[in-house]
Amino acid sequence: MNNIKFGTDGWRAIVGKDFNKENVALVTKAIGKYVSDNYGIYKPIIIGYDPRNMADEFSRQCAQILSDIGFKVLYSDKVVPTPVLAFNAKYLDACAVMFTASHNPPEYLGVKFIPDYAGPATKEITDEIVSNLGCEFSTDVKGKIINTDFSNNYFKRINEIIDFEKIKFGLKNTHILFDGLYSSSIGYFDKLLSFNDIKFDSIHMFHDPNFGGGMPEPKPQYMQEAINYIKSKDSYIAFANDGDADRFGVINENGEYVTPNEIMAILLMHLKQNKGYDGCFVKTVAGSLMLDIVADKLGVEVVETPVGFKHVGEAMRKYNPIIAGEESGGLSIQGHIPEKDGILANLLILEAMAYGVSSLAPLGRGSAGVGQTLTLLQQYIKDFVGCEFINTRVDKKLDNFDEVAPTIEKYAQMCDIAGLGIYKKDDKDGIKLYLDDKKTWILVRPSGTEPLLRIYIESDSQEKIDNIKSYIIH
Repeated sequence: MNNIKFGTDGWRAIVGKDFNKENVALVTKAIGKYVSDNYGIYKPIIIGYDPRNMADEFSRQCAQILSDIGFKVLYSDKVVPTPVLAFNAKYLDACAVMFTASHNPPEYLGVKFIPDYAGPATKEITDEIVSNLGCEFSTDVKGKIINTDFSNNYFKRINEIIDFEKIKFGLKNTHILFDGLYSSSIGYFDKLLSFNDIKFDSIHMFHDPNFGGGMPEPKPQYMQEAINYIKSKDSYIAFANDGDADRFGVINENGEYVTPNEIMAILLMHLKQNKGYDGCFVKTVAGSLMLDIVADKLGVEVVETPVGFKHVGEAMRKYNPIIAGEESGGLSIQGHIPEKDGILANLLILEAMAYGVSSLAPLGRGSAGVGQTLTLLQQYIKDFVGCEFINTRVDKKLDNFDEVAPTIEKYAQMCDIAGLGIYKKDDKDGIKLYLDDKKTWILVRPSGTEPLLRIYIESDSQEKIDNIKSYIIH
């Protein structure tokens, strides 16, 4: 029980070690007590799982325990993405339990608790769940388990958000490759395209607990087959998702990975200019300065949060932004759910391409409403911002946790770095230092799970980044 800790997105552990039947039972009962204490025993609980090893078995164990306590349990009849389960929590006014370890290595499994607001549980909620560990409780209510297909409710909502007709007719010269990446988005992203008569090619279209020997993460190193596929053909783009489909991965027509920062900038512009969305923009403290510049030029206020989508989701519920996202590849939009949705993100990029970005038409690179390539939209953003930002992250290992706070404080006391002065500091998550060229910043924040500092650096030149690395990392 001492090894059960809820991090930024639930409890994760290695299957067969800390993730075992005994600990799953403890966590399940703790969640059940939280739901009973805060919502009552008649609050439905929905349960889903991704393709990971034993996720289906542990999720069935969870369903049986909650049913025995007295809850009505709606249990997914197949592998389901986290955003699909989260949307159904909102749609069905239920709490949800998702068995996934997201993008972590295949040997891991985890539990996400999703309250009925359909976003990540906040620290106050997970702290209460942890305090319930080891507590036994029962009721006189007779529970039940109902096998449920959660896909149709989600499909209906996505069809309301996305203009599939625009994609179908606006991107006639663009070919789509869906890299299933063995993930839970198989049977969801592809079906949404098929239902709307949008053609696509596909690879890796089966669920594999070992994720093809790689990682369930839509990054270039795990999408090499998709990249090679695109480079061997003309006018192709590729999409993928992580294991539970809350993160997205996009490869452009040149076979290049498109960063989440670029995706968010394109989608902010698309939703504001083409679809008339109004409101603020939510990003994390590690998000690119490019996003601030785009938002400022569009007249959109920026709300910045600590790193982690539980903070982003909380800000979404408070501010109702046009779009909210994080640099690691998760986003959602106004009117949807305060949870990452990688399936929706990929579809929004197709929609943005089909529309074109109207606010950039005056730059002379295209006409509003005409389908455009993703590489052209990327160039639009660079022109709009006026420069190209480069991002990197390095990890600095420490001997023990006692060194974390003093080391962060050492960075916080700096007055200049590599010949550049510091004009602003932000301590909402570790320490962020803004340098006086107004195009460079450094963020130093703790890992949270090990004695390690994550150091993010952004600038408009590789030379500045290299100088900063040499100056601060030793």
